[in-house]
Amino acid sequence: MKARYNGYSFPLRDTVTREKVRFHNRYGIELVGDLYLPRDASGTLAAVAVCGPFGAVKEQCSGLYAEELASRGFAALAFDPSFTGESGGPVRNVASPDINTEDFSAAVDFLSTRDFADPERVGILGICGWGGMALNAAAMDTRIKATVTSTMYDMTRVNARGYFDAADSADARYETKKALGAQRTADYKSGTYARSGGVADPLPEDAPFFVKDYYDYYKTERGYTERSLNSNDGWNVTSALSFLNMPILQYSDEIRSAVLMIHGEKAHSCYFSRDAYADMVKDSPYAGNKELLIIPGAVHTDLYDRKDIIPFDKIWEFFQTHLK
Repeated sequence: MKARYNGYSFPLRDTVTREKVRFHNRYGIELVGDLYLPRDASGTLAAVAVCGPFGAVKEQCSGLYAEELASRGFAALAFDPSFTGESGGPVRNVASPDINTEDFSAAVDFLSTRDFADPERVGILGICGWGGMALNAAAMDTRIKATVTSTMYDMTRVNARGYFDAADSADARYETKKALGAQRTADYKSGTYARSGGVADPLPEDAPFFVKDYYDYYKTERGYTERSLNSNDGWNVTSALSFLNMPILQYSDEIRSAVLMIHGEKAHSCYFSRDAYADMVKDSPYAGNKELLIIPGAVHTDLYDRKDIIPFDKIWEFFQTHLK
């Protein structure tokens, strides 16, 4: 199988330009992104950095979102996070709650220093697992003036507690750590890293709906791309280790800038956004510019690429308002 549009899962419209760019984070890792600009752009623009989903690459959802934002007048940067896609990092196919949060700030570094962008009008947008990273970055980086999350996952929560918190016990976490420790030893002996296998293929008949939902995107022409981890061999098995005891979102209630969280009503993951939003606004003096938008009937991957479902008008209005 090949990506439908020369390595991308979506077409590029005539009113938008796309340029490959490179920048680095404060750990010295080179990141690679696609910069989308309105073809008739002039003057300085509000800018948005886009990343996600977890296990995807810039040729998939983040690029689609960035291309749409550029068509509406923004400078938009879709980038591959560290260790994935075209971005650097000597070890491949691994994630980090710290480094990948930093990747968003590195994208802000880049956008804030471009002639075409206004450094006082920079926002971020995180999809799926990078929605959690985006919230974490917004809690840390005051240069971020507005944040949108779409179909958000809290990757630290799901790794430490399991889906729907079904494995939220010290014993369950101990068994997970024990298995991952054994895998570390095996990896070191072999000199390679075992991969998790990506989205199940072929799809088991008894697969839960959310697995079928992922398959429908990552393993079909709808969303398949050659660099995507989820479309191919997946993350390193031991990639989950740092997420077990380094929770993100601890200071989300201190985010002063504007936040819009979007999720599908029927998504298996909707509880992540509902709970994160509740924690963010509870007893917070900064709750006035926070919003949770639930899309009726939508499932998790509907917000990956379904332009008839993704509320781009709402996203445009939000960034227009808060990136004045």
